[in-house]
Amino acid sequence: MNRGAIRRRLALGLALLTTSATLTLAVPGNAHAAAPEAVGTACSGRKIKTLPFSTGSVRVYKRGGTFCVITLPKNPGPRQYMMVSVQARGFHPSKDEGMYTRFAGPRGTHAGQRKVRVKGAVGAGSVDTGWVRF
Repeated sequence: MNRGAIRRRLALGLALLTTSATLTLAVPGNAHAAAPEAVGTACSGRKIKTLPFSTGSVRVYKRGGTFCVITLPKNPGPRQYMMVSVQARGFHPSKDEGMYTRFAGPRGTHAGQRKVRVKGAVGAGSVDTGWVRF
């Protein structure tokens, strides 16, 4: 390999490294840092259901046989307990819980034609659909 080829490969490698570092710094590392308006775009598919409860709501999205859920508080801002869970019948639940300021999730599962169970909570309020077919 001649010197020109080595220089071109080094220049290409440096360009890729610089681009990668720039994108890493530009994209937030924590999904919970997203703006409230951007929460709806965290799940692909179309919104098929909003499950309201006393302290918040759970949004359910579906694309093909895949479900995605997000829990949103009525009063975002203060750090508070939030939980979201989605489970296809016969499988373990996909769950996110903790102390968050904007939302819990997104969490998803492929259910196919199975019934699903969706749960969500913010503080003391919660919702549980039981086994349903959306």
